[in-house]
Amino acid sequence: MKIKSVKTWLQELPLTKPYTIAYKTISDTEIVFLEITLENGITGTGAANPFSAVVGETPTITLANLQTDFVQQLIGRDIRYFNQIIDEAVLQFPQLPGTIAAIDIALHDAFCQFIGIRVVDLYGSKKEAMLTSITIGIKDTAAMLEEAKENFVTGFKVIKIKTGLDVEQDIERVTKLTEQFGNEMLIRVDANQGYDLVQLKYFLQQTKQLGIELIEQPLPVGKEKELATLSAADRIILAADESLIDAGSALQLCNALTPYGIFNIKLMKCGGIRGAREIAVIAANAGIDLFWGCNDESMVSIAAALHVAYSCSNTKYLDLDGSFDLSSDLVTGGFILKDGYLYCSDAPGLGLNKIK
Repeated sequence: MKIKSVKTWLQELPLTKPYTIAYKTISDTEIVFLEITLENGITGTGAANPFSAVVGETPTITLANLQTDFVQQLIGRDIRYFNQIIDEAVLQFPQLPGTIAAIDIALHDAFCQFIGIRVVDLYGSKKEAMLTSITIGIKDTAAMLEEAKENFVTGFKVIKIKTGLDVEQDIERVTKLTEQFGNEMLIRVDANQGYDLVQLKYFLQQTKQLGIELIEQPLPVGKEKELATLSAADRIILAADESLIDAGSALQLCNALTPYGIFNIKLMKCGGIRGAREIAVIAANAGIDLFWGCNDESMVSIAAALHVAYSCSNTKYLDLDGSFDLSSDLVTGGFILKDGYLYCSDAPGLGLNKIK
C-alpha cells in the first residue's frame, strides 16, 4: 500500500494554566503535526514538540524539515517498508529528534492501522495499565498543596513536583505533601538540574524518611561523575532526564558505577518509538528501570509514548501528563485515563480520532 499524500503544519496551543520549572515559566506550546495518508484512505498522524534547551531543535526547525523535498518524496513509497523510511530519515536529519519523532510516529500509526493491530502489539505488549504522575510546577507551598488536593480528588495517585530554586522550600513542600496525604499519594521530585551536589545531599538527608519515589535530574548535565559520591541506595532513585538523550548517551551512563538507577525516556529527545526502544534495550541489559516522560504534547505523541512504554518489560514509571496541560488538542482517543491509570486504546495504530 503506497503513501498518497503528506501534510504538515505547526499549531500553537495555549496551556490551561502557566507553570514554572527551575529555569523558566511556560504558558503555551507549539506543536508540529504530520499526516501521512495511504491510497486506501488510512491516515497516520505524528506530532512533535522538541524542547530546544535540551536537544537544540525548535518546533519551527521541525516544521521546516518536514516541508523539505525528502518528506514530500515519501509519496509513492510503500508503507510496508516504514522501517526503511525511518532509517533514511535518521540519516537525512541527524541530531534532529523532533523531526524524526514526527515521521516515526506517523509511519507507525499508518502501518499498524494498515495491518489492523495496535502499535503496542507490533512489539509485544508487556503491560496493561500503570499509574501516571501529574506534574505541579514551582509555586508556594499553600498553592502546591491546593493543586495536589484537586488532582487527588480527580483520581491521580502520583504527584510530581518541580523543584530546584530553593532547597529549603523544596524540603518544606515534600514534607507538607507527606503530612497531607500520607501513603495515599506517591511523591516524585523533578529538580530540572537545579541543585549542586551539596544541596542534593542535604535534600536526600532531610527527606530520607518521607519515601520519595524518585528524584529526576538533580544536577546539571555534565556533573554525572559527582553522583558517584552518593550511596547506591541514593543513586537508585535518581532518574536521568536531560543527561539522557539517545542510545549513545544511554551507553555512556551505563558505566561501572551507574550514576542513575532510572532512565527518563522522552520521544522528543530520542526521535520517536524506534529511538525509545533502543534506549530501553540498553537499560534492560544494565538493570536500569524506565521512566517515560514528555513535554507539553498532543495526545498523538503521548499515545505513542504509552504504546512503546507498555512494550518494554523494564517500564516502571509513567509521567505522561503532557496533553492534560493543553486547553485544546487536534485529536481524541489514543489512550484512556481512569483513576490515575493509563490504558492503550483498543483501536488499531495509535487509536486516534481527528477532531473535525
